[in-house]
Amino acid sequence: MSSVKVTKASSFSLRISEVAPDKSISHRCAMFAMLAEGTSEITNFLRAEDTLNSLNIVKNLGATVIDDGVTIKISSEGIKESSEILDCGNSGTGIRLFCGLLSSAEGHFILTGDEYLRRRPMKRVTAPLRDIGAKLDGRNNGDLAPLSIRGASLSAFNYESKIASAQVKSAMILAALRADGECTYSEPELSRDHTERMLKGMGAEIEVHGLKTTIKPMKKLLTPLKIRVPADPSSAFFFAVAAAITPDSDVVLEGVTLNQTRIEAFRALERMGANISYETTDNKYEPIGNIHVKYAPLCAITVEDNISWLIDELPALSIAFACAEGVSVVKNAEELRVKESDRISTVVNGLRACGIEVDEVHDGYSVRGGELKEAKIDSHGDHRIAMSFIIAGLRCSMNVDDIACINTSFPNFFELLEKITEVEFN
Repeated sequence: MSSVKVTKASSFSLRISEVAPDKSISHRCAMFAMLAEGTSEITNFLRAEDTLNSLNIVKNLGATVIDDGVTIKISSEGIKESSEILDCGNSGTGIRLFCGLLSSAEGHFILTGDEYLRRRPMKRVTAPLRDIGAKLDGRNNGDLAPLSIRGASLSAFNYESKIASAQVKSAMILAALRADGECTYSEPELSRDHTERMLKGMGAEIEVHGLKTTIKPMKKLLTPLKIRVPADPSSAFFFAVAAAITPDSDVVLEGVTLNQTRIEAFRALERMGANISYETTDNKYEPIGNIHVKYAPLCAITVEDNISWLIDELPALSIAFACAEGVSVVKNAEELRVKESDRISTVVNGLRACGIEVDEVHDGYSVRGGELKEAKIDSHGDHRIAMSFIIAGLRCSMNVDDIACINTSFPNFFELLEKITEVEFN
């Protein structure tokens, strides 16, 4: 299965309870269980390539993992040196957070990933960790995987990040838990905050005041997790866009995290004119609930604030831009260039292939809404590019190559898509 053709869709009405579990939270569940005393119990863990790689790494680091198909139980007596190379697959979240987790662990560790991950920059994490005493190196002076880590004593820090990145913040928080004193981390705007919420829920001494996070070293092991992973809003957003661009359609997305740092793309779609409502059903580690999206004619908007809150959803949001009236603009999004692909270029080139007028700049692009046309799109091994242009096919039919990458985050994507339209694999 290397390519797919998607047929133009008719109106639909769906209630979806099978959106893929949250990828970011699943990664963290596997890692944070290593910091707990006792057994963590996780239900609805995302069984996709990237998160299963993280689970396998945890096993290689000495954890006992029992999976009965419903609940994953993880218990650990501390991080152990592994004789295996630790393969993060395609996951930037995995490799960057493990850098923070392992920097203070006793032993020597090698982190690597697939051909795409080995091209992605790592210095944004390795440089600040080195500054506090981490013995961490890799290709291109520590900027490219494979990465070598020899656990070391870490110094307390007061770090001011120049970028809003949940991955950098999380790596530094994990390092701070074993540093030799109280640490602070500041960022220019609030990035996604799953790490702070989950670790604080486990008993870590973490306080957030605006854009500044204070972390005290662990005095003892943390309380085990007892969590059901919510549905991933980044995955759910593909079907939100599907409803928003398909006349007379609507979808209810059940059990999604409603964390404000994760639903900014839905807020942007609302600003474009889509009819969206939210219902909270639970709020322990994360606010969780349902999102109802109804079709309405869309209008152009400018997206320039809280970019870190919707960085993963911008490719799919760009499909909505292409179906809107007027010129939509994305600014301050240079981070898109260092994701699984250069997402600015891949979005721009893909939309142009579909007959849409697009202008590219270094930190974003502008999209003039028009009539999407059938095209052949290369995903460049980027799951979000692949799924975004597949959703575009609901308006005009579409051919997308290199689709195996979708399994890294949303294994049942096509199963859900086939409830809307015809899908042909090649």
